[in-house]
Amino acid sequence: MRSVIVGYLDTPAGRDALALGAALAATLGLRLDLVLVLHDEGRASLVPVGPSYERHLDDLAEGWLKEARAGLPESVASTAHVVRAETFAEGLVTAAGDLGADAIVIGAGKEGAFGRLHLGSVGGVLVHSAPVPVAIAPAGLAGRGVHRFGTIMAAVGTRAGARAVVDSAIAVASAARLPLRLVSLVPLDVADGTGSVDTRDRADDRHAVAREHAEGLRDVALRTVPDRVDVTVEIAAGPRIGDAIRDLTWTDDELVFVGSSRLAQPHRLFLGSVAAKIVRGVPVPLVVVPRDHDPRSTRPDPGSDGVVHEGTTP
Repeated sequence: MRSVIVGYLDTPAGRDALALGAALAATLGLRLDLVLVLHDEGRASLVPVGPSYERHLDDLAEGWLKEARAGLPESVASTAHVVRAETFAEGLVTAAGDLGADAIVIGAGKEGAFGRLHLGSVGGVLVHSAPVPVAIAPAGLAGRGVHRFGTIMAAVGTRAGARAVVDSAIAVASAARLPLRLVSLVPLDVADGTGSVDTRDRADDRHAVAREHAEGLRDVALRTVPDRVDVTVEIAAGPRIGDAIRDLTWTDDELVFVGSSRLAQPHRLFLGSVAAKIVRGVPVPLVVVPRDHDPRSTRPDPGSDGVVHEGTTP
Protein backbone atom coordinates (compact mmCIF):
# COMPACT_ATOMS: atom_id res chain seq x y z
CA MET A 1 0.00 0.00 0.00
CA ARG A 2 1.18 3.55 -0.81
CA SER A 3 -2.01 5.56 -0.27
CA VAL A 4 -5.44 4.88 1.18
CA ILE A 5 -8.86 6.51 0.96
CA VAL A 6 -10.38 7.39 4.34
CA GLY A 7 -14.15 7.69 4.14
CA TYR A 8 -14.66 10.63 6.49
CA LEU A 9 -17.61 12.24 8.22
CA ASP A 10 -17.60 14.30 11.40
CA THR A 11 -19.14 11.37 13.30
CA PRO A 12 -17.77 8.72 15.71
CA ALA A 13 -17.46 6.25 12.82
CA GLY A 14 -15.66 8.86 10.73
CA ARG A 15 -13.21 9.57 13.53
CA ASP A 16 -12.61 5.83 13.97
CA ALA A 17 -11.85 5.55 10.23
CA LEU A 18 -9.45 8.49 10.54
CA ALA A 19 -7.70 6.85 13.49
CA LEU A 20 -7.28 3.62 11.52
CA GLY A 21 -5.98 5.50 8.50
CA ALA A 22 -3.49 7.41 10.66
CA ALA A 23 -2.25 4.16 12.25
CA LEU A 24 -1.82 2.59 8.80
CA ALA A 25 0.03 5.69 7.60
CA ALA A 26 2.35 5.70 10.61
CA THR A 27 3.05 1.97 10.23
CA LEU A 28 3.58 1.87 6.48
CA GLY A 29 4.45 5.42 5.48
CA LEU A 30 1.23 5.91 3.52
CA ARG A 31 -0.45 9.05 2.26
CA LEU A 32 -4.03 9.53 3.44
CA ASP A 33 -6.65 10.76 0.97
CA LEU A 34 -9.52 11.99 3.14
CA VAL A 35 -12.76 11.81 1.17
CA LEU A 36 -16.09 13.27 2.24
CA VAL A 37 -18.99 12.28 0.00
CA LEU A 38 -21.97 14.58 -0.53
CA HIS A 39 -25.17 13.62 -2.33
CA ASP A 40 -24.92 14.21 -6.06
CA GLU A 41 -26.80 17.42 -6.86
CA GLY A 42 -27.47 16.12 -10.36
CA ARG A 43 -29.67 13.32 -9.03
CA ALA A 44 -33.44 13.65 -8.85
CA SER A 45 -34.70 15.10 -5.56
CA LEU A 46 -38.16 15.64 -4.09
CA VAL A 47 -37.01 18.99 -2.69
CA PRO A 48 -35.24 21.48 -4.97
CA VAL A 49 -31.82 22.43 -3.63
CA GLY A 50 -30.59 25.97 -4.24
CA PRO A 51 -26.99 26.91 -5.13
CA SER A 52 -26.54 28.72 -1.82
CA TYR A 53 -27.38 25.57 0.12
CA GLU A 54 -25.00 23.51 -2.01
CA ARG A 55 -22.26 26.05 -1.31
CA HIS A 56 -23.06 25.85 2.40
CA LEU A 57 -22.64 22.07 2.30
CA ASP A 58 -19.36 22.40 0.45
CA ASP A 59 -18.05 24.90 2.99
CA LEU A 60 -19.15 22.70 5.88
CA ALA A 61 -17.51 19.62 4.34
CA GLU A 62 -14.27 21.46 3.66
CA GLY A 63 -14.26 22.73 7.24
CA TRP A 64 -14.65 19.22 8.61
CA LEU A 65 -11.82 17.97 6.40
CA LYS A 66 -9.56 20.83 7.40
CA GLU A 67 -10.19 20.09 11.08
CA ALA A 68 -9.60 16.36 10.55
CA ARG A 69 -6.28 16.96 8.80
CA ALA A 70 -5.19 19.37 11.52
CA GLY A 71 -5.49 16.55 14.05
CA LEU A 72 -3.19 14.20 12.12
CA PRO A 73 0.47 13.78 13.14
CA GLU A 74 2.83 16.07 11.25
CA SER A 75 4.59 13.03 9.82
CA VAL A 76 1.41 11.87 8.01
CA ALA A 77 0.99 13.29 4.51
CA SER A 78 -2.65 13.84 3.54
CA THR A 79 -4.96 15.28 0.93
CA ALA A 80 -8.65 16.14 1.31
CA HIS A 81 -11.41 15.77 -1.25
CA VAL A 82 -15.10 16.65 -1.39
CA VAL A 83 -16.84 14.46 -3.98
CA ARG A 84 -20.47 14.00 -4.99
CA ALA A 85 -22.11 10.68 -5.65
CA GLU A 86 -25.47 8.98 -5.29
CA THR A 87 -24.20 6.97 -2.30
CA PHE A 88 -21.28 7.19 0.11
CA ALA A 89 -19.95 3.81 -1.04
CA GLU A 90 -20.12 4.80 -4.71
CA GLY A 91 -18.21 8.00 -3.98
CA LEU A 92 -15.44 6.13 -2.15
CA VAL A 93 -15.01 3.56 -4.92
CA THR A 94 -14.90 6.29 -7.57
CA ALA A 95 -12.39 8.28 -5.53
CA ALA A 96 -10.21 5.22 -5.04
CA GLY A 97 -10.05 4.77 -8.80
CA ASP A 98 -9.47 8.44 -9.57
CA LEU A 99 -6.77 8.84 -6.93
CA GLY A 100 -5.08 5.48 -7.50
CA ALA A 101 -5.56 4.49 -3.84
CA ASP A 102 -4.54 1.02 -2.68
CA ALA A 103 -7.33 0.59 -0.10
CA ILE A 104 -10.48 2.15 1.35
CA VAL A 105 -10.78 2.77 5.11
CA ILE A 106 -14.17 3.07 6.84
CA GLY A 107 -15.54 3.07 10.37
CA ALA A 108 -18.01 0.63 11.87
CA GLY A 109 -21.70 1.07 11.11
CA LYS A 110 -23.69 3.15 13.58
CA GLU A 111 -25.29 0.01 15.03
CA GLY A 112 -21.95 -1.56 15.89
CA ALA A 113 -21.31 -2.49 19.51
CA PHE A 114 -18.45 -0.64 21.17
CA GLY A 115 -15.12 -2.28 20.39
CA ARG A 116 -16.59 -4.43 17.60
CA LEU A 117 -16.80 -4.34 13.84
CA HIS A 118 -20.12 -3.74 12.12
CA LEU A 119 -20.41 -3.23 8.40
CA GLY A 120 -23.49 -1.06 8.18
CA SER A 121 -24.93 -0.07 4.81
CA VAL A 122 -21.74 1.50 3.43
CA GLY A 123 -19.49 -1.34 4.55
CA GLY A 124 -21.97 -3.92 3.27
CA VAL A 125 -21.80 -2.45 -0.23
CA LEU A 126 -18.02 -2.04 -0.20
CA VAL A 127 -17.19 -5.59 0.92
CA HIS A 128 -19.36 -6.94 -1.90
CA SER A 129 -18.12 -4.74 -4.72
CA ALA A 130 -14.88 -2.85 -4.07
CA PRO A 131 -11.91 -3.51 -6.40
CA VAL A 132 -9.38 -2.73 -3.63
CA PRO A 133 -8.98 -3.95 -0.04
CA VAL A 134 -11.38 -2.45 2.50
CA ALA A 135 -10.11 -1.72 6.02
CA ILE A 136 -12.75 -1.50 8.78
CA ALA A 137 -12.25 0.17 12.15
CA PRO A 138 -14.06 -1.22 15.19
CA ALA A 139 -16.32 1.17 17.06
CA GLY A 140 -14.37 3.25 19.55
CA LEU A 141 -10.96 2.82 17.89
CA ALA A 142 -10.32 6.58 18.01
CA GLY A 143 -10.31 6.40 21.80
CA ARG A 144 -7.94 3.44 22.12
CA GLY A 145 -4.75 5.36 21.49
CA VAL A 146 -3.51 3.00 18.75
CA HIS A 147 -1.04 5.10 16.78
CA ARG A 148 0.67 2.29 14.86
CA PHE A 149 0.34 -1.47 14.50
CA GLY A 150 2.54 -4.04 16.22
CA THR A 151 1.38 -7.34 14.68
CA ILE A 152 -0.04 -8.43 11.32
CA MET A 153 -2.39 -11.42 11.27
CA ALA A 154 -3.78 -13.42 8.34
CA ALA A 155 -6.86 -15.55 9.04
CA VAL A 156 -7.25 -18.02 6.17
CA GLY A 157 -8.85 -21.26 5.08
CA THR A 158 -8.11 -23.47 2.10
CA ARG A 159 -10.65 -22.06 -0.34
CA ALA A 160 -9.92 -19.72 -3.23
CA GLY A 161 -8.54 -16.38 -2.11
CA ALA A 162 -6.37 -17.69 0.73
CA ARG A 163 -3.12 -17.00 -1.11
CA ALA A 164 -4.13 -13.38 -1.80
CA VAL A 165 -4.70 -12.89 1.94
CA VAL A 166 -1.36 -14.43 2.86
CA ASP A 167 0.50 -12.43 0.19
CA SER A 168 -1.11 -9.18 1.38
CA ALA A 169 -0.27 -9.87 5.02
CA ILE A 170 3.30 -10.84 4.08
CA ALA A 171 3.74 -7.63 2.08
CA VAL A 172 2.55 -5.45 4.97
CA ALA A 173 4.52 -7.33 7.63
CA SER A 174 7.67 -7.17 5.51
CA ALA A 175 7.29 -3.47 4.72
CA ALA A 176 6.66 -2.57 8.37
CA ARG A 177 9.08 -5.15 9.81
CA LEU A 178 6.32 -6.50 12.05
CA PRO A 179 5.65 -10.03 13.36
CA LEU A 180 3.37 -12.07 11.10
CA ARG A 181 0.72 -14.28 12.69
CA LEU A 182 -0.88 -16.92 10.43
CA VAL A 183 -4.10 -18.44 11.76
CA SER A 184 -5.52 -21.52 10.02
CA LEU A 185 -9.32 -21.76 9.90
CA VAL A 186 -9.37 -25.16 8.23
CA PRO A 187 -11.50 -26.85 10.94
CA LEU A 188 -14.10 -24.12 10.40
CA ASP A 189 -13.69 -24.01 6.63
CA VAL A 190 -14.90 -27.57 6.02
CA ALA A 191 -18.58 -28.54 5.92
CA ASP A 192 -19.96 -32.04 5.54
CA GLY A 193 -23.47 -30.86 4.61
CA THR A 194 -25.22 -33.12 7.11
CA GLY A 195 -25.41 -30.80 10.07
CA SER A 196 -24.16 -33.61 12.29
CA VAL A 197 -21.90 -33.08 15.28
CA ASP A 198 -18.26 -34.01 14.66
CA THR A 199 -17.07 -37.26 16.13
CA ARG A 200 -13.73 -37.22 17.96
CA ASP A 201 -12.08 -38.98 15.01
CA ARG A 202 -13.43 -36.42 12.55
CA ALA A 203 -12.31 -33.56 14.79
CA ASP A 204 -8.86 -35.11 15.05
CA ASP A 205 -8.70 -35.46 11.27
CA ARG A 206 -9.61 -31.82 10.82
CA HIS A 207 -7.02 -30.77 13.37
CA ALA A 208 -4.37 -32.73 11.47
CA VAL A 209 -5.42 -31.07 8.20
CA ALA A 210 -5.30 -27.69 9.94
CA ARG A 211 -1.79 -28.34 11.25
CA GLU A 212 -0.57 -29.39 7.79
CA HIS A 213 -2.21 -26.35 6.23
CA ALA A 214 -0.74 -23.99 8.82
CA GLU A 215 2.74 -25.40 8.33
CA GLY A 216 2.35 -24.92 4.58
CA LEU A 217 1.40 -21.29 5.14
CA ARG A 218 4.48 -20.77 7.27
CA ASP A 219 6.70 -22.30 4.59
CA VAL A 220 5.24 -19.90 2.01
CA ALA A 221 5.77 -16.94 4.32
CA LEU A 222 9.33 -17.90 5.27
CA ARG A 223 10.32 -18.08 1.60
CA THR A 224 9.11 -14.51 1.13
CA VAL A 225 9.62 -12.44 4.27
CA PRO A 226 12.96 -10.98 5.33
CA ASP A 227 14.83 -12.74 8.13
CA ARG A 228 13.92 -9.93 10.53
CA VAL A 229 10.20 -10.77 10.33
CA ASP A 230 9.03 -13.28 12.93
CA VAL A 231 6.44 -15.76 11.58
CA THR A 232 4.16 -17.87 13.80
CA VAL A 233 1.25 -20.17 13.00
CA GLU A 234 -1.86 -21.02 15.00
CA ILE A 235 -4.98 -23.11 14.60
CA ALA A 236 -8.32 -21.52 15.41
CA ALA A 237 -10.04 -24.31 17.34
CA GLY A 238 -13.72 -24.46 18.21
CA PRO A 239 -16.99 -26.02 17.07
CA ARG A 240 -18.07 -22.68 15.55
CA ILE A 241 -16.10 -19.77 14.19
CA GLY A 242 -17.36 -17.49 16.95
CA ASP A 243 -15.92 -19.87 19.54
CA ALA A 244 -12.59 -19.98 17.71
CA ILE A 245 -12.34 -16.20 17.56
CA ARG A 246 -13.12 -15.88 21.26
CA ASP A 247 -10.36 -18.39 22.07
CA LEU A 248 -7.74 -16.37 20.18
CA THR A 249 -5.75 -13.74 22.04
CA TRP A 250 -5.87 -10.21 20.70
CA THR A 251 -3.95 -6.98 21.22
CA ASP A 252 -5.21 -3.51 20.36
CA ASP A 253 -2.32 -2.92 17.96
CA GLU A 254 -3.10 -5.94 15.77
CA LEU A 255 -4.25 -5.69 12.14
CA VAL A 256 -6.12 -8.68 10.68
CA PHE A 257 -6.39 -9.69 7.01
CA VAL A 258 -9.20 -11.92 5.67
CA GLY A 259 -10.21 -12.84 2.13
CA SER A 260 -13.34 -12.53 0.07
CA SER A 261 -15.45 -15.50 -1.03
CA ARG A 262 -14.51 -17.92 -3.80
CA LEU A 263 -17.73 -16.67 -5.45
CA ALA A 264 -16.19 -13.22 -5.95
CA GLN A 265 -15.41 -11.98 -9.42
CA PRO A 266 -11.66 -11.68 -10.06
CA HIS A 267 -10.13 -8.65 -8.31
CA ARG A 268 -13.42 -7.85 -6.56
CA LEU A 269 -14.68 -8.30 -3.02
CA PHE A 270 -17.52 -10.61 -2.06
CA LEU A 271 -17.77 -11.42 1.63
CA GLY A 272 -18.37 -15.14 2.22
CA SER A 273 -20.02 -16.70 5.26
CA VAL A 274 -16.76 -17.48 7.09
CA ALA A 275 -15.32 -14.01 6.51
CA ALA A 276 -18.61 -12.42 7.60
CA LYS A 277 -18.45 -14.30 10.91
CA ILE A 278 -14.87 -13.18 11.40
CA VAL A 279 -15.90 -9.57 10.80
CA ARG A 280 -18.60 -9.85 13.46
CA GLY A 281 -16.27 -11.40 16.03
CA VAL A 282 -12.90 -9.67 15.61
CA PRO A 283 -12.29 -6.83 18.12
CA VAL A 284 -9.44 -5.17 16.16
CA PRO A 285 -9.11 -3.42 12.77
CA LEU A 286 -9.60 -5.75 9.84
CA VAL A 287 -8.77 -5.65 6.12
CA VAL A 288 -10.85 -7.60 3.57
CA VAL A 289 -8.74 -8.52 0.53
CA PRO A 290 -10.25 -9.05 -2.96
CA ARG A 291 -9.87 -12.38 -4.70
CA ASP A 292 -6.63 -12.55 -6.75
CA HIS A 293 -5.41 -9.27 -5.25
CA ASP A 294 -1.73 -8.63 -5.97
CA PRO A 295 -0.18 -6.43 -3.26
CA ARG A 296 2.89 -5.90 -5.45
CA SER A 297 0.94 -3.95 -8.07
CA THR A 298 1.82 -0.28 -8.30
CA ARG A 299 -0.18 2.77 -9.28
CA PRO A 300 0.95 6.26 -10.34
CA ASP A 301 1.13 8.91 -7.63
CA PRO A 302 -1.95 11.09 -8.24
CA GLY A 303 -0.62 14.36 -6.91
CA SER A 304 0.14 16.58 -3.96
CA ASP A 305 -1.58 18.15 -0.99
CA GLY A 306 -4.86 20.13 -0.85
CA VAL A 307 -8.66 20.30 -0.62
CA VAL A 308 -10.38 19.69 -3.91
CA HIS A 309 -13.72 18.95 -5.50
CA GLU A 310 -14.48 15.99 -7.76
CA GLY A 311 -12.64 16.19 -11.06
CA THR A 312 -9.89 18.57 -9.89
CA THR A 313 -6.38 18.02 -8.64
CA PRO A 314 -4.97 19.07 -5.28
